[in-house]
Amino acid sequence: MMPMNNMQMVFGDEQGMLLDSARAFCRDRSTMPAVRALLPSAQGFDPQVWQQMAALGWLGVAVAEDFGGSGLGISSAVPLVECMGKHLLTTPFIDTTLVARVLQQAAGSDLSQRYLPDIVGGQIASLALLESEDWGDPAIGVTATPAKSGLQLSGAKTQVAYAEVAELFLVSVMYQGVARLLVVPTAAVPSAAVSRQTCIDETRRCARVDFSGVSVGMENLLPGDADSTLREVMLLGALLYAAEAAGSAAACMDLTAEYLKTRHQFGRPIGSYQALKHPMVEVLVAMENARSFVYHAASLVNEATPDRDAESACRMAKAQASEALKFAGDRAVQFHGGMGFTYECDAQLYIRRAQWSQQVFGDAYHHRKRLASLLLDS
Repeated sequence: MMPMNNMQMVFGDEQGMLLDSARAFCRDRSTMPAVRALLPSAQGFDPQVWQQMAALGWLGVAVAEDFGGSGLGISSAVPLVECMGKHLLTTPFIDTTLVARVLQQAAGSDLSQRYLPDIVGGQIASLALLESEDWGDPAIGVTATPAKSGLQLSGAKTQVAYAEVAELFLVSVMYQGVARLLVVPTAAVPSAAVSRQTCIDETRRCARVDFSGVSVGMENLLPGDADSTLREVMLLGALLYAAEAAGSAAACMDLTAEYLKTRHQFGRPIGSYQALKHPMVEVLVAMENARSFVYHAASLVNEATPDRDAESACRMAKAQASEALKFAGDRAVQFHGGMGFTYECDAQLYIRRAQWSQQVFGDAYHHRKRLASLLLDS
């Protein structure tokens, strides 16, 4: 499958420089012992690493210079996320970047000036969009009602990334019968309203947040109908998680290939047997295809709302990358033999990530179902 009209794929100089610096940074800051040391931690990431990312300007790559960013665009976040995925460096970067994108697109609102400089400086922001575990659920369960103090909220959101450490929530709400987006500072949310949820990918943190009784000012309501903005967030989120999955698939492949070269059976490396060689070639092809789809999509997204070609490319990237990581993780566990099923084997980190990455922002079936109408309807 390929986009019908635009076949161009460009890897810019800025993306190349970001990729080089990100490779070195992630390799040094996110070794496997460091990843494992963070698994039982409350935050799930190293705050010092997060501040170093902010100091490098990563949190501002998609933010305009007027707000303290570098103005490189959302596509420049793709090589950063790919490198993070390859080294299992999990931080609130994707959610924070998506929130920054929405705030920057909020024309006619002073919310950009109020919040974007702080986000570029290291403030953690999170998306609160889900009422259930299914990204395809169209319901918006949080309602905003006019009150003397501004807006009174009722309802809850689930799977809110890094809710326990976030300083800002971007919440989808129903306001006077219309879907809207609302900025909610975490200071307005009681700590007891945040309940941690268990993620199958133990490198991540998420929670259920009950917004019932929370009050915010009317000025925190983003202008315009939220439907088009939510569509854009879903597509860009799918692209960024596809980039992360492609990076993780590459690392999983390297882990398995190294084991196949060092484990001996019947006097020879097990990687010399064709029954193991061929699946590893399939992993390589799937991973490289995913990277091609990801960077093609990155070349099509820009500051405007994604058009038909960009939407097709984002959906293709997510479908391919999700399945590439799932296949790589499955082969990693199988090829490590009995050890591969143990918690001590690093292969389980990748298959857990694969299970998460399949679902977040839609699985392969979800995106291919929508691709059918995009590519086949006249």
